[in-house]
Amino acid sequence: QLQLVESGGGLVQPGGSLRLSCAASGFTLDNKAIGWFRQAPGKEREGVSCINNSGGYTNYADSVKGRFTISRDNAKNTVYLQMNSLKPEDTAIYYCAVFSLCVLSERRWNYWGQGTQVTVSS
Repeated sequence: QLQLVESGGGLVQPGGSLRLSCAASGFTLDNKAIGWFRQAPGKEREGVSCINNSGGYTNYADSVKGRFTISRDNAKNTVYLQMNSLKPEDTAIYYCAVFSLCVLSERRWNYWGQGTQVTVSS
């Protein structure tokens, strides 16, 4: 079964940090771009960050630039999203997905995981 599993979410105070993980099972990630997306209640899903297959190219939404860092460990078949200086507006369910290119606006991202909840609140 081909699937992605997100983990690492939780409740954190403003200014805190979390590291999300996206692990693949049933297929390898090393020839694919991976994207992180989020959806807050009542809002549309938005692209947060993506990384190309080699890790040599990354892209970030303006709202998270300088605070979030995406990385990958192909040996572990896992992609990470390090989130620092978290703000209440970062509260959302975070999902990862795969595509051939690191293009956040692309609609063909696939193999969505079940998501992990991130809540930033004091």
